[in-house]
This record gives sequence, structure tokens and C-alpha cells, in this order.
Amino acid sequence: MGFPVQRPRRLRSTPALRRLVAETELRPRHLVLPMFVREGAAEPTPIASMPGVVQHTRDSLRKAAVEAVQRGVGGIMLFGVPEQHDAVGSGATDPDGILNVALRDLRAELGDDTVLMSDLCLDEFTDHGHCGVLDEQGRVDNDATLEVYARMGVVQAEAGAHVVGPSGMMDGQVGVIRAALDGAGLTDTGILAYTAKYTSAFYGPFRDAVESQLTGDRKTYQQDGANLREALRELALDLEEGADMVMVKPGLPYLDVLRTVADTADVPVAAYQVSGEYAMIEAAAANGWLERERTILESLTSFRRAGADVVLTYWAAEVAGILGA
Repeated sequence: MGFPVQRPRRLRSTPALRRLVAETELRPRHLVLPMFVREGAAEPTPIASMPGVVQHTRDSLRKAAVEAVQRGVGGIMLFGVPEQHDAVGSGATDPDGILNVALRDLRAELGDDTVLMSDLCLDEFTDHGHCGVLDEQGRVDNDATLEVYARMGVVQAEAGAHVVGPSGMMDGQVGVIRAALDGAGLTDTGILAYTAKYTSAFYGPFRDAVESQLTGDRKTYQQDGANLREALRELALDLEEGADMVMVKPGLPYLDVLRTVADTADVPVAAYQVSGEYAMIEAAAANGWLERERTILESLTSFRRAGADVVLTYWAAEVAGILGA
């Protein structure tokens, strides 16, 4: 018999064959749309470093969220951009703060038609831009921050969040938030733990989106990009403390971490395609260097192939429209 005997190309020869044997599926239900709402905004404000993404008004947020849900996205992750900042991030625990008001807006508009998630972190609300409160030496005080996170979790859940997403990488954050939620009778509210959130250059455009006040860096609490075993330690702790889902962030630079976490965790695993990943593809496509739609879909499929059950992406609504229900 002539060579080659094995011909894998047979299964690639037609679109129908390729569709039949595809190992990885990307559907709208796998996607979560991060959205920004800005306090006092009279109209949506474009984010220059994230073409196509805006800081919403409360009204435009509702309309865009309804459209995304109608397209079939699996959920929405909401971030608030307040007018005022202070040392302890008071707006985060204020029931009338922008994030909590917007959560009530969306829950009233959408009910249980989608999974409404909220960012549980102080960085958008503090005048120093860190994810926690600072001690007298200007360091992030882990345990003092946990007390604030506990209050945030309760306020966000009462405002309508189905799932809270603690993203500050404080030790013990999942356990403290779980205890606070349960103590308030909010036992149905889930926790999406940012289990492996790496200190990364890929967050740059996000800081524009939330008008970050950050000075310095977050290397003392976000994870070192060189470490994988550390992520598994964080995973074990988050699961022990009661996480309902876990997250790896950023996405593409950490697909090996995502695969390892997905192989280890016994809860759903999420990945966040962060602002820098979005901006890179948009910029390259705008210059004609990449085919935009193909690149977007390929990048999202890579998360699914690496083990993500859920992908947070700023293209969620657009991609849901491309894929169909």
C-alpha cells in the first residue's frame, strides 16, 4: 500500500465534515459581557484605548444589556465609574453608589433572564487606585480590606447581583464574602473567584475605562506571571472557602494556567479576555494586519479549547450575533 496510509485531511475536506468533527464549541451562552456605567454621564463616553467600548449612562446601559441578552449572551459583568473617590472607596458600599444603583436597574429590567455579575473590588472607588484600603505605611491592608469586601458583597447581592466577582486578590476574600452573604440570608448569591489574577501589562486600557487613580503597582497582591503552582494553591484555597466558579485572568498569555486549573477544579472555570487583548486585536485589524472577525473567533475558541466554561469578553454581544442562538 502506498504512503501515506493515514490521511487526516479526509476529515477536513468539506465544511460539513469539519463541523461534524469539531472538538470545541463556542456558543453565545459561554460568553459574558463586561460593561461600564459612569455616574452622572449624560451620554455614552467612548473609551479611546478600547474602540467600540463605552462608559454607559444608566439608560444606555439598560438598552445595551437588553440587546446583549436578546442575542443570547450568558451573562453581564458590571463595573462602576464613580464621580468621587476617597481613601476607603466609600462609593463601593453605598447602596446609592453608581454600581449598586445600576445593578438594581439591570435586575429590574432583566430579572433572571441573564446572569448578572458585579465586580467586587475597591480599585474603581479609591483615590489611590488600589484594590484595598491602605495602612499607615501606604501598603494594602489585607484584613481591613476584607471587612469592606464583606459589606460590598451584601450590598451588591441586595442590589440584584446573581454572582459577585471578588477580583482584589486579598487572602481569605472568598471565605469572608461567603460568610457575610450567608449571614445576611443571601445564600443563593454565587461567588466567581478571581483565583489566578496576574499582575499584567495587559490591563492598561481597562484603567482608562474605569478612570483608575492608581499610583504604583499591584505586585504585592496580584499574582506573579512567572508562577503556575501558586495559582493551584490559590485554587485550592478558593474552593475550600466556598467559590462557586473560578477565574483565570488575563486569558491568552495564561492559557497553560487555564488548562491546568480546568483539569483540577470541580467547579465551572472562567477566563477573562482582558482589555489589552481586545485592544491589540482591534488595533491590528484597523491597520489591516489581521482579519478581524476570524481573529476574534479564533481567540475565543482558544479559551474554550483550553478548558474555559465561561469567557468574559468585550466582544460578547457582537460574537453572539455572529454565532446565532
